[in-house]
Amino acid sequence: MTGPPSREDIAVAADLIAPRIRRTPVLEMPGGIVLKLELLQVSGTFKARGAYHLLMSSEVPAAGVVAASGGNFGLAIAYAARDLGHHATVFVPETAPSAKADRLRALGAEVVMIGTRYEQALAASIAHGDDSGALFAHAYDQPAVVSGAGTCALEIADQVPDVDTVLVAVGGGGLIGGVASWFRGGVRVVAVETESTPTLHSALVAGVPVDVEVSGVAASALGATRIGSIGFAAARQWVDRSLLVHDDDVVRAQRWLWDEARLVSEPGGATALAALLSGAYRPEDGERVVALVCGANVDPASIT
Repeated sequence: MTGPPSREDIAVAADLIAPRIRRTPVLEMPGGIVLKLELLQVSGTFKARGAYHLLMSSEVPAAGVVAASGGNFGLAIAYAARDLGHHATVFVPETAPSAKADRLRALGAEVVMIGTRYEQALAASIAHGDDSGALFAHAYDQPAVVSGAGTCALEIADQVPDVDTVLVAVGGGGLIGGVASWFRGGVRVVAVETESTPTLHSALVAGVPVDVEVSGVAASALGATRIGSIGFAAARQWVDRSLLVHDDDVVRAQRWLWDEARLVSEPGGATALAALLSGAYRPEDGERVVALVCGANVDPASIT
């Protein structure tokens, strides 16, 4: 099992990808809530950080890069590959919305539809990499990808130097793995998942990564069926607690973001904030809390 990245790994990643990504802003909201607006990142999510770091820190062969994703990582890889002049092949389940496949093609990626589950697309992408020589990109369980995700925490530490707690939504574990690896217990890191996507929560209860059934409003972004090994290792060391919120809490958080800040967030992007708004996480008096709003790839009409 590959261990979590070091702070030096993350700092090196930050310097490398800085010319290609956005240093996303933080926004102070009434009631002391601070939002880290990673939904304003290129390609619409924090995933661009890991995608760029992987491609910029690797020797990319003529066959390009291959990934499995019907969602945000596929878009990030396609975006970064086009920007850096590489061919991208993205395997997606046949059940993925056609709009996502269309967006991947619009970014120049070759899209291969296969199977009905992410695991089938993942297996096909690994086989394609072995056969073609293309660089394999994992959505959340690859050292370069997790180090890239951790650069978001480096920015938070600089932008909100008195931060006490960071709330992070969890899918496969790449983001919380990177965030926890940067703070390393110096700042409280709290994992937030929906009740119907409890990948990390179930693993922490079991003591090892386990397969879970996923469903609900956030499944398209947080719907990994097993936590990644790197994220799990980081969580066991440096995540303070794991919280679950209801789908309705996530939808209310999406609407709150629109009503209060005119920000359109996908369900997964609003999940960390949902823990604050629902009371699943109750800050102490004077506690400085940052909610990481991590993605915006959603139809705006679904919010308003």
